[in-house]
Amino acid sequence: MSPKRLGPLKRVSTEDRGVSPPPVKRRQQSTITSKAVANFFTPLSKKELEKMSWRIVNESLLIGRCQAPKTAQLVSSGRKVAAFDFDSTLITSASGNRFGRDATDWKWWHSSVPGTLRSLHEEGYLIVVLSNQGGISLRSDSKTVKSDLKRLADFKGKVLAVSNQLDLPIGVFAATARDQYRKPRVGMWQELLRDYDLESAESIDLDNSFFVGDAGGRLGSLTDGVPKDHSCVDRDFAANIGIVFKTPEEYFLNEEPKPFVRDFDPASFIKHAAGMSTPAGKYQAAPITSLKSNPLDIVLFCGSPGAGKSSFYWKHIQPLGYERVNQDILKTREKCLKSASAFIEEGKSVVVDNTNADLETRSCWIALAKKLKVPIRCVLFTASPKVCEHNDIVRALNNGTVMNPEKRIMLPKVAFTGFLSRYREPKPEEGFQDITKVDFRFEGDEEQRTVWTRYWV
Repeated sequence: MSPKRLGPLKRVSTEDRGVSPPPVKRRQQSTITSKAVANFFTPLSKKELEKMSWRIVNESLLIGRCQAPKTAQLVSSGRKVAAFDFDSTLITSASGNRFGRDATDWKWWHSSVPGTLRSLHEEGYLIVVLSNQGGISLRSDSKTVKSDLKRLADFKGKVLAVSNQLDLPIGVFAATARDQYRKPRVGMWQELLRDYDLESAESIDLDNSFFVGDAGGRLGSLTDGVPKDHSCVDRDFAANIGIVFKTPEEYFLNEEPKPFVRDFDPASFIKHAAGMSTPAGKYQAAPITSLKSNPLDIVLFCGSPGAGKSSFYWKHIQPLGYERVNQDILKTREKCLKSASAFIEEGKSVVVDNTNADLETRSCWIALAKKLKVPIRCVLFTASPKVCEHNDIVRALNNGTVMNPEKRIMLPKVAFTGFLSRYREPKPEEGFQDITKVDFRFEGDEEQRTVWTRYWV
């Protein structure tokens, strides 16, 4: 029996029954713009370089401005600022290294970061990045090496990539030197206000502005394997400005604040120091007993840079008729010895206003006193290293004021560590008639106190 032929296996159309079209897929609304998607898949070398404009201020502050899209919101007054640190706050390295290897070695610190920034923009916030970038050099001289240029290019590349993914108007301020722009000092913030025309008091809403950064002075936990923060500069920076501070964990993840500590709190230092306040509201040193007990002598200062030696001379010793010998001015010890000898021969007592940290240096002056047959006395300044660093920065960044009548530059860290490595406490048996210890005391009016009690280190 032969099989029955079934004919071709295909649908036969009929006139009395229509054919339904396939169901249409429902299109979901995306929160990511097509431009952002295109930018994400565009190689870094082909990104829209004109979107970010850069300029340099005083060869140390790098400022980047992203061109605002048409949807940018304009706020005439009371502008709210949402400020963020960059590394370990908005982004982190994709490789897991502490620092990214190149411009492509980055990822968002948390997946919620871009969405949060877009929401802030919709709420009318000005979004800015304020970052210390000490590894970058902006000096265009012969000392600039290829590694400096690469770090600068890598930083700009990361900022560009972040900007392109966000597709928002942002400002970027990067402090590259140890100067007035470096956090916790407020130079970057002041430049931001100038750049966005927000210098008048009514043009910015400080109460609703904030700063987010990872350097919050948190103690960490050995048991949980959580490292402590490398510093407290971000928290101190926000305090100097007078805005709210949060860590990335607090802001993006809604975690509870963790305990923190400051290495040096200038306001607390003044508050707890004895004999500082007076009924008139002044802040001054405890009374100093007159050091003028010899008709003619040499007074040798001993103390770290920034310990208050020069200020002590001008306020307490110079009125007694002492001449000053200072190696910062005369440049060499030999010139200092020669100058001191001339003053003594003229019948004028001398103060040696140098650090005089070690036995060998002090022995030169003791030998001179013996040669000139005059007593030599020592004034030992006991300020802590943190106080000295604080004082050094205050005087260097406030040149020409009552607080610093002499022009000074900020000293490198080695100036303080070098003193500590050489320091040996002076002893009477070295040949001193007596040794007077002087603790640091802030001296100044309320306006000067406001400057001194900011966070500078």
